[in-house]
Amino acid sequence: MADFDAKSIVDRSRAAFNAGKCKSLATRLEHLKNLYRMIDEHEKDFCDAMKRDLNKPYTECMGYEITLAKNEIIGYLENLSQWVKPERVKKPLFMLGQDAYIRREPLGVVLIIGAWNYPFQLTIHPLIGAIAAGNTVIIKPSELAEETAKILADLLPKYLDSDCVQVVNGAVKETTALLEQKFDHILYTGNSVVGKIVMAAAAKHLTPVTLELGGKSPVFVDKNCDISTAARRITWGKFVNSGQTCIAPDYILCEEEVKDQLVQAIKDTLKEFYGEDPQKSNDYGRIINERHFKRLEDLLQGVNVAAGGKTVIDDKYIEPTIVTDVKGDEAVMQHEIFGPILPIMIVKDADDAIRYINSRNPPLMLHVFTKSKSMMKKIQDEVHSAMFIGNDSLLVGGVDTLPFGGVGTSGMGAYHGKHTFETFSHRRACVVAKLGMEAANQIRYPPYSEKKYSWAQWLMAKKPKREGILGFWPFTLLAMIFAAFFAMFQMMVTLPGLQ
Repeated sequence: MADFDAKSIVDRSRAAFNAGKCKSLATRLEHLKNLYRMIDEHEKDFCDAMKRDLNKPYTECMGYEITLAKNEIIGYLENLSQWVKPERVKKPLFMLGQDAYIRREPLGVVLIIGAWNYPFQLTIHPLIGAIAAGNTVIIKPSELAEETAKILADLLPKYLDSDCVQVVNGAVKETTALLEQKFDHILYTGNSVVGKIVMAAAAKHLTPVTLELGGKSPVFVDKNCDISTAARRITWGKFVNSGQTCIAPDYILCEEEVKDQLVQAIKDTLKEFYGEDPQKSNDYGRIINERHFKRLEDLLQGVNVAAGGKTVIDDKYIEPTIVTDVKGDEAVMQHEIFGPILPIMIVKDADDAIRYINSRNPPLMLHVFTKSKSMMKKIQDEVHSAMFIGNDSLLVGGVDTLPFGGVGTSGMGAYHGKHTFETFSHRRACVVAKLGMEAANQIRYPPYSEKKYSWAQWLMAKKPKREGILGFWPFTLLAMIFAAFFAMFQMMVTLPGLQ
């Protein structure tokens, strides 16, 4: 893009926002309907593009990209008119007769930097919420998923107002130029190295950011567990999209006594899912490019491969691989794998697993497989992670009522469903007072006096709640009054002449 002018692109979005072009509820809903229509009319085009980018199976494309986005839009169409209404809040006594509420208003110009592993979902999902919040949006799809980026740039202007939503394709040069501009919010999905660059650029303009970064997401498999079921669910979550999923299981922690059974169960499941030769399976994807292929291939050097291990660079194919006898200081345990390699490390017990996980950066997703409710609660209580799932994998990403986001090095901020709307909205505090009853306001105006102070304290000062029955003194007083009236009534009906 030799003629790329980041400033002009952002200025165009800023002008549209300042003109209120995308702010009305009617416009937001119209954009959402058009976006749904675009997806519905071009499902096959998007899936074909992702097939070329990642060899993504049609079922995965529809299930984890297209359908999730369509469901997200439907949720907004059903609820947005309620979400944009002022939210009334509780008021102190001195605000009696006045109005206090929260208005959710658009932030302004939003930049969304998408990711390559789910190139449709991770670009469109935040776009939906940013549009619904009334912002103007510039989206920068990942250049690594080139085919999906092209079709987004081609189709979005045909369905959405190009002043309100613009698509910028390109690589580092274009992204860097965009980050030099002032935005009102930036959402980035990707790795922590680029996340730091995005955050540093945003800090120059005091721009808030949402960073979806990932990390090493552990799985603890308790010996008190259905190993066969755990193996199936771990295998599914790990090897969907060839392991290129931010919330996929990254490594397994288990006790020695269950390791062999677990490894065999995963082997059996891999054969069931992908056949004798996964390279020939229509249901198994590919690595995004040669650079990531070589990065993953390097992780296999010098490790004990218990299953898989085959690599074919011309096909960007890495066989689903299990690695055992892993030590914490090995390369495969240092950084997020983001590929079809599953290390298994032995721990003494649950406490040993807890110590190991807590000695590292907080994971994006923590998985626990156990039949024991107390064990599930123990690990949930004692291990710090951004998200948690028990006895399954990936499902958190499909629940749009849950906030999806990281903590610490795995990211900051959250989105999905209403949480995306909240991320791209400013919660504006509003108080509207009446011009009447001015006499009551004399207690707040100078000259001050003891009498004014006493009244002000009575109206404004809160008192701690009392423990025990004294904490329920209003109800106790009412009960005493009722009891007294009841006793008087009984006395009256028992008096001579009233029987």
